Amino acid sequence: LYYIKKYPVSLVIILAVIYLRFLNRPLPIWAYPYLDKVVHICMYFGMSGMLWLEFLRAHRRDRTPMWHACRAFVCPVLFSGAVELLQAFCTTYRGGDWLDFAANTTGAVLASLVACFVLKQE
Repeated sequence: LYYIKKYPVSLVIILAVIYLRFLNRPLPIWAYPYLDKVVHICMYFGMSGMLWLEFLRAHRRDRTPMWHACRAFVCPVLFSGAVELLQAFCTTYRGGDWLDFAANTTGAVLASLVACFVLKQE
């Protein structure tokens, strides 16, 4: 219940990513090479960015150390790895892809860089 109150939008985004990652329908946009990698970067940029925003909003008044915010980077990367492994070993219609994992990590890194830049400006 604590996380639902503190991180409601992030949880909705995580559920949307889970749905999209296990979707069993081919989409016509995959005809373009590596467009799916751009989609992966955007999904995880949004997830990590929203975790950063909600962490900063939820903990601006208390004395939570800023290094706790690294969870906004670590959690999406670990989540991404777990989803890739689940796709590889638990589904017949999706396969785990190391380039997808790299694209997911790139999205989380970009969101964290933007968050660090914004924090330096304050």
